[in-house]
Amino acid sequence: MSATLTERRHAAGASPRRRRVIIVAGEASGDLHGADLAAQILARDPGCDVFGVAGERMRAAGVRALSRSEDIAALGLAELASTIRRTLGVLGELKSIVRQDRPDLVILIDFAEFNMSLARTAKQAGVPVLYYITPQVWAWRRGRVAKIIERVDRLAVVFPFEAEIYAAAGKRVTFVGHPLLDRIAPAQDRTATLKRHGLSAHARLLALLPGSRRKEVRYLLPPMIEAARVLEADHGLTPVIALAPTLTLEQLRAEGRVSLDGIRIVEGDTYSVVAASELALTASGTATLESALLGCPMVVAYRMSLLTYAMARVLVRGVDHIAMPNILAGRQIVPELIQREVNVRNLVRAAENLMVEPLRTETRNALLALRERLGEPGAAARVAAIALDMMA
Repeated sequence: MSATLTERRHAAGASPRRRRVIIVAGEASGDLHGADLAAQILARDPGCDVFGVAGERMRAAGVRALSRSEDIAALGLAELASTIRRTLGVLGELKSIVRQDRPDLVILIDFAEFNMSLARTAKQAGVPVLYYITPQVWAWRRGRVAKIIERVDRLAVVFPFEAEIYAAAGKRVTFVGHPLLDRIAPAQDRTATLKRHGLSAHARLLALLPGSRRKEVRYLLPPMIEAARVLEADHGLTPVIALAPTLTLEQLRAEGRVSLDGIRIVEGDTYSVVAASELALTASGTATLESALLGCPMVVAYRMSLLTYAMARVLVRGVDHIAMPNILAGRQIVPELIQREVNVRNLVRAAENLMVEPLRTETRNALLALRERLGEPGAAARVAAIALDMMA
């Protein structure tokens, strides 16, 4: 077997090379947490070469992107067709690097199918694998648990119940707490938020969070906008779209296919807008947990292609809810609307219910109570320590 590049360098008497870490995040939330982790690793080892599949935040944190997360992420099975060739190409490139010029560590962040395939190659090549924010196998394909344990050397999980699911991994699984605990805080108070965005001091905000991906916006923004206009007319709420950092204003307008006249769009201040809002209409995903930590009552909506939904119904087992606040609580705290349920009438009715006391206060208190179940702040620092220990 031919010597690796590393071995040839050492044989030639070259100085030991810097440590090399492949990191892969394929979604907006993974990019957010990957950026925090990369920053922590580089703070401890500034010479480390961290590279792989990275979104905007990870690139800004110092990750060298072989591919951008936004170029390969897809909403579901039907939408994957538009990115499959590019995605397989990136996967093939990373596998070649793992086999031919082995990195010191592979860090995987969610992105189940892609990362599970890469983990298998790393295992075969003898490259250690750290999985941070593991796939939600507790919701679908629980048979994957054994496979993940087999292919991964260390698991850093962010929900306490995940440690129980991976109990067979023994000391290789660590509950590190949820990384959102370090991030979720408004930049300013409600009065300052309204002033910052040119809103009336007496405005009652309705936050609209239609998702971080273009296809999500296409499915969810039109009914959300129509419902928001009804709530504005009937209840005096002021709709505000908190634009995800993965989307541009042009993409929002193009994918939404609905008039946004009179709708305020805010960029770069989502947490402040949500914290200042009476309630939110939000896509299922990370935004539901973010809104919960900010104490904002919400209506959770999710709609996807018919093919993706049909497959999801076959795969998803063992959970009664789609919104993470409800999953964490073990009961429905906030209303959920799925597929055909996502229409103007249902959105308005669910939102109106959340505006009435005592349900509004009860919902807010239940959401805020979830913070205690998510561990302590400092998740990224703890995972960075695990990563560096694995390379020692």
